[in-house]
Amino acid sequence: MKNPLPASLGGVPVLETEIPMARPTVVSDGPLFESMREILSSGQMTNGRHVAAFEREVADWVGVEHAVAVSNCTTGLLLVLRCLGVSGNVVLPSFTFIASGHAVLWNGLAPVFADVRTDSFCLDPDRVDAALGGDTGAILSVHTFGAPCDMEALESLAAARGVPLVVDAAHGFGARYEDDSRVGTKGIAEVFSLSPTKPFSTGEGGIVTTNDAALARDLRIARNYGNPGSYDSVLLGLNGRLPEIAAAIGRRSLPHLSGWLDRRVALAERYRSNLGDLPGISFQQVRNGAKSVYKDLCVLVEPEQFGLDCSQLEKALTAENIPSRRYFAPPLHRQSVYRKWASGTADPLKGTEWLADRALTLPLYSHMAADVVDSVCEAVRLIQEHADSLRAALPPR
Repeated sequence: MKNPLPASLGGVPVLETEIPMARPTVVSDGPLFESMREILSSGQMTNGRHVAAFEREVADWVGVEHAVAVSNCTTGLLLVLRCLGVSGNVVLPSFTFIASGHAVLWNGLAPVFADVRTDSFCLDPDRVDAALGGDTGAILSVHTFGAPCDMEALESLAAARGVPLVVDAAHGFGARYEDDSRVGTKGIAEVFSLSPTKPFSTGEGGIVTTNDAALARDLRIARNYGNPGSYDSVLLGLNGRLPEIAAAIGRRSLPHLSGWLDRRVALAERYRSNLGDLPGISFQQVRNGAKSVYKDLCVLVEPEQFGLDCSQLEKALTAENIPSRRYFAPPLHRQSVYRKWASGTADPLKGTEWLADRALTLPLYSHMAADVVDSVCEAVRLIQEHADSLRAALPPR
């Protein structure tokens, strides 16, 4: 029986219990447990055969010469910028997760924020071009929510200016570019996250993919304090190693990933189909020919058409036992740590501000039941039907 009222107005919640925002999809079977027993009995918890094998298997799966496992994506970004010897400014989006900017600041570099496109949510190459200057040391792009950015245009800009293009591909493992190559094959390096919220997870971890042999060599030294084995450090590194057990989880899961991603995309399309006709709701556009892995299912909430802003929708969904998240609000340039650099930018970042005021991510994970997606969509539609009454009950942001 259809709910007559949203829970915020006294109705029964669409879901009896709260569902997770995200949940890792992993294999937990006999072969994995046997690998874990082997690792524990060997005493080789790091720098062992599973990490080495995982790197080879990921490189083959992505289609690159080198994959370097690290403790997390942030560490990978830190070390890539360090090993490349980047100096000066780094052009990057403000509409991104904190780690993108932190990797720049931790290297003593200055962030220069360039605006994003409001259709793809990714860096606008025209704005990047305008932000490039004599002090630019690198471009740091992001595959926002797992949708590939315009790498052809960005690679052209980087080549023309003679600066490296590094990609924060935290969301993008398994996505494909317009030429059907996998994300991870472009730029000087692409850096993935393997944390629990990602479509491919090892619990915690990250991996850098590159076709640059010298960079891969330096990264392997840098992730071990810059120690090449002689205890005479040759690089300013840190402890960025991926544990053997995490690598074993990744190795066991990788053969299943394509199927998991197919299901994830199907669930994202189910969201699109169920909500696509709702006034005031729209979705991120994936570049023509490219394939997103939908690390997050993001909707844009247009208050005038929907009847509520995204903050009010977030509160109304919470009452229905449905978590949601305002990614990325605030964007980097509005965060306390970054205001020093944001105040001097010539780019007004209008697209970033527009997205931050409207973007709301809904629950999604690869083994999520289809009827749960339907329940989330039912709740969104019910809330929109009663938007006039809810505006009085829910304060705006």
